[in-house]
Amino acid sequence: MSVIDEILDLYARRGHATYGEGVTQNEHALQSALEAEEAGAGSALVTAALLHDIGHLLHDLPEDIAEQGIDTQHESLGSAWLSRHFGRAVSEPVRLHVSAKRYLCATEIGYAHALSEASKLSLRLQGGPMNATEAEDFARATYAEDAVRVRRWDDLAKVAGRRTPGFDHFRPHLARELIG
Repeated sequence: MSVIDEILDLYARRGHATYGEGVTQNEHALQSALEAEEAGAGSALVTAALLHDIGHLLHDLPEDIAEQGIDTQHESLGSAWLSRHFGRAVSEPVRLHVSAKRYLCATEIGYAHALSEASKLSLRLQGGPMNATEAEDFARATYAEDAVRVRRWDDLAKVAGRRTPGFDHFRPHLARELIG
């Protein structure tokens, strides 16, 4: 089975789960990728947007784990898995997308207030808004701007019933970004 087929199989098997956002993992991934594509992003960022929450599908924890007070660190799990198959232009925005939320909460007036309830809960588990030093360090990170873009698409990708293309539509983006 190819890596792309493995990814699509993972979403077919586990992507029907929700995580407090009113959409399934599949809907969220597809909406995020569509937002990236409509914004004119290149294949690396479309791929990162599509797969930014793949870590939720790689662990065997229950859907309501955040409500139990546990941060799954899905961004690290997902990024580590993706880095075996994709370059840093994909894996780093995935790794940093939670930090991007914390950064935006610290630097953009009104951002934290506009988060969904599930994102507010996970923000608390993920360390809350960054302090000034953390925000400065994040802003200097190589893939920080890309992570912020993925985070903004993530925020927009929580619309129940929104029509999107299926996963096969994004297969060419994935194929372009595979390494080895």
